Amino acid sequence: MKAAWIAGALVAGLGLRAAFLAQHPQFSGDALVYGELAHNMLAHHMYVQTDPALHATLIRMPGYPLFLALCFKLFGDANYLAVLWVQAGVDLATCGLIWTLARRVAGERAGWWALWLSALCPFTANYAAVALAETCSLFCVALAFFALERWIARRRMRWVVVIGFALVWALFLRPDEGLLAAAVVPVMAWVGWRRSGEPMRKRFGPAVVAALFVVLPVMLWGVRNWRVFHVVQPLAPRYANDPGEEVPYGFMRWYRTWAIGYPATVNVYWMYDGSTVDVHDLPARAFDDARQREETMAAFAEYNREQSSTPAVDAEFARLAEERVRAHPVEYYVLLPVARELDMWFRPRTALTRIPLDWWRVREHPWGSAEAMGLALLNAAYLLLAAVGVVRWRRARWNGQAALAWAMGAFVVLRCVLLLTIDNAEMRYTLECFPVVLVLCGVAAAEAKALETDGPKSAA
Repeated sequence: MKAAWIAGALVAGLGLRAAFLAQHPQFSGDALVYGELAHNMLAHHMYVQTDPALHATLIRMPGYPLFLALCFKLFGDANYLAVLWVQAGVDLATCGLIWTLARRVAGERAGWWALWLSALCPFTANYAAVALAETCSLFCVALAFFALERWIARRRMRWVVVIGFALVWALFLRPDEGLLAAAVVPVMAWVGWRRSGEPMRKRFGPAVVAALFVVLPVMLWGVRNWRVFHVVQPLAPRYANDPGEEVPYGFMRWYRTWAIGYPATVNVYWMYDGSTVDVHDLPARAFDDARQREETMAAFAEYNREQSSTPAVDAEFARLAEERVRAHPVEYYVLLPVARELDMWFRPRTALTRIPLDWWRVREHPWGSAEAMGLALLNAAYLLLAAVGVVRWRRARWNGQAALAWAMGAFVVLRCVLLLTIDNAEMRYTLECFPVVLVLCGVAAAEAKALETDGPKSAA
């Protein structure tokens, strides 16, 4: 019976991911950038772009290009469809890790709920159909917390190695996943500190080893960037720019004075510095008065003539941004960042669907709006169930898994703090927290007796 339930969940999960692959596989935008890097690694044995001649780059961490290069080596150069099927398998492996972790935390029933909810979660399954780093990143998050639980319970060095691998691969997939190491390694040190009867080597050695797994490869990548570009850049830069490339900081600061939702990201943020921006996509809150509106329109008219940012245009946006920030400091530094983050957590996760951006206009596209509202309710249900899981787990005194709970909580909190600083609201940035969300959903459905505390299950 147990094997049948596992097989049923995995088959259902594979079917969902196959449906997404058949409906809208995506090989554009950032996917092509990653693919170009992977192709050049195989063809030229260098981490370079072709634009039009080969030139070194540091705009992306090498983790996902390495993953693509391995897939291209096995299944054919630029065989993106094979990559997506591999990612479907990786995502199902993530579901298995979530199931096992929830079962160890809160019993069999919690594990089954976590398995089925993760296998049938459209928000994570959707990203198996696009050549981006999210699927592998979710796997690393789940693997890190799974291995952390095993290490706390068994204290075996092999689990430290698994933790270190998960942390460094996560960081090399996405630089913001350094937050995973920032959450896990201090908890490992805390667990060692509480074991006061052991030698210092055994108490703090595992945390040091896990940290070295992360630090040493990052140092090597930083040395490469110093030798090639003569800059101190151990991670990919925030705006994905190579040294010497102009960054429109003025425009980006002006954008943060009004932008909230995903439509602004698609219609304005992504269009700038390469495509025409339709000024009719700007909301009323982008201007304080008629004069400012005219000046903004003039700046965009100048930009649209070349469809490229220039120092003069960027200086004009910087002036407008400074004026607006002085007039509304609380809105700029507090209210808008919070609004962008709430949008990332609660907006219908429609980024990879054909649902229109203006889904709230029901009369214009009733079926698309209904689908979006359904996704919004489903997303809210996952988050509500996770909140219930936190409450139940806390009432059970973390069921002897306080260290694991603190690590998972710290990761989510650190990521939320980071997201307050970004310009563009994209739902995928909160998706990195979904392995934690799904485990907590399982805890919410756990049997009461499975959450009864009979003393710590681990030394944490």
